[in-house]
Amino acid sequence: MSAGPRRAAVDRLRRVVRGTRAWGRAVWPGPVGALPDFLIIGGQRCGTTSLHHYLAAHPDVRAATGKELQFFSLHFGRGTRWYRAHFPPAVAGRRSFEASPYYLFHPGVPARVAATLPQARFVALLRDPVERAYSHYLHTRAYGVEPLGFAEALAAEPGRLAGALADGPDTPAAHHALRNFSYAARGRYAEQLDRWYAHLPPERLHVIRSEDLYADPAATYAGVLRFLGLAPFTPAEFARHTRRADTGPSQLTPALRAALAAEFAPHNARLADLLGWPRTW
Repeated sequence: MSAGPRRAAVDRLRRVVRGTRAWGRAVWPGPVGALPDFLIIGGQRCGTTSLHHYLAAHPDVRAATGKELQFFSLHFGRGTRWYRAHFPPAVAGRRSFEASPYYLFHPGVPARVAATLPQARFVALLRDPVERAYSHYLHTRAYGVEPLGFAEALAAEPGRLAGALADGPDTPAAHHALRNFSYAARGRYAEQLDRWYAHLPPERLHVIRSEDLYADPAATYAGVLRFLGLAPFTPAEFARHTRRADTGPSQLTPALRAALAAEFAPHNARLADLLGWPRTW
């Protein structure tokens, strides 16, 4: 078994073990953990793993039992007691959180989150959609899920998503396509934020550029802490965390990059208007 499929199998096993333990805590009589105070909601391949590490290092923050619980996207039917079993009990002065990058993109998540976590706050990271799309493609290919070249996968994306969504966004086929083959769709950020703003006020959602987190992690992290009402803190290091290394010649050719940039340009302009940003990418 190659490295990608092996890693995917290990990830699945880890999620099964974590979920089974949560079931055990949920069905056992007595209290379970408190609902989280904040969420990192995405986007995928935008630095959420790094930010998760930085926030988990804060002395007043306690992370869930693992990253990507996917409760509001994949496992909402398991109920809030199962979800709470992934978190510690409430403690004065401490905040808990989880990070699931699929939350930003899945259309059913904002309403579920708003109903379940009426006081929580949310953090979203957005990356240059061209770079994000190609990183997503490399990630999917590394896991052995994508058989097509990058240009062919982009061309196939509308048909793949439309076919998978024929019976709604919560079928196994829909989740598979939305998570794996949404290379361009996930870069249309304004559409996704519109769904979130329809269910919660803008002041509860902090949006940052991934490039700013990479270029000046201390200042960007400090802004996140202020938004969350957490005391200033500096982690031991601001390392970048990713589980995929690029190998081989890039399929993001200059021509394809230019075509994608032109495709994303109106969506980026609308995002700048929506957030009041002077620029996007």
